[in-house]
Amino acid sequence: MTRHVRELLDLTGRKALITGGSRGLGLQVAEALGEAGADVFITARKEADLESAGDHLRERGIRVQYIAGDAAVPSEVERICSNAIERLGTVDILVNNAGATWGAPAEEYPLEAWDKVMNLNVRSVFLFSQYIARRCMIPRRDGRILMMASVGGLMGAPVGVKTVAYNTSKAAVINLTRALAGEWGEFGITVNALAPGFFPTKMTRDTLASQGVNELISRIPLRRLGDEEDLKGAAVLLTSLAGKHISGQVLAVDGGASAIAG
Repeated sequence: MTRHVRELLDLTGRKALITGGSRGLGLQVAEALGEAGADVFITARKEADLESAGDHLRERGIRVQYIAGDAAVPSEVERICSNAIERLGTVDILVNNAGATWGAPAEEYPLEAWDKVMNLNVRSVFLFSQYIARRCMIPRRDGRILMMASVGGLMGAPVGVKTVAYNTSKAAVINLTRALAGEWGEFGITVNALAPGFFPTKMTRDTLASQGVNELISRIPLRRLGDEEDLKGAAVLLTSLAGKHISGQVLAVDGGASAIAG
């Protein structure tokens, strides 16, 4: 007898680690997984942001724990992961959301900026995935890894937006998603990515200001930016039993913008 769709989407008893989970899209995903029943563990660099996010999630009836740490530092990745496993018991769901951007013309782009973006957006994603897969998912032959990519990894930046490292890093995340899905599928691990379009977050604030919200909206078929709910359903789908036969895929959540790009 097949399970009811509500059972397939139910995350009760599942343990989720979300990087960059204190604000923006990471907090939205933490909300979604927690509302679906998961115990969530969020991490970010700033303790104060985590405390605020923890209060917000608890007000919604979500079980949440957190630890501050710098995901760009390999030793910190290990500390965060081991702490999450110790406090949760295991990690069933890993959401690699922590990321950064840096704007500068490509011909003048500082190496320091390139390394900062790549270390956080790509290297840390691999290290979190490797640690959690090795310690939790491969031994149990089960797990869900969700990457936060971007439509910026599917195409170049809009004219006037100079974010070469960010776009390159998100393209790397997309192919890392495919590579890990291919390698770890035999262990029952699914690896997928969301590719958000423009959402009003701290990271996109400068781009929205420089490009103009109305101008950006005019390029989106649904004629709006993403909101505080638009990632929730996709995140639950790709981390629940409802998505158990979906792996190595990239789902753009962008109002249709990437469908007409170019």
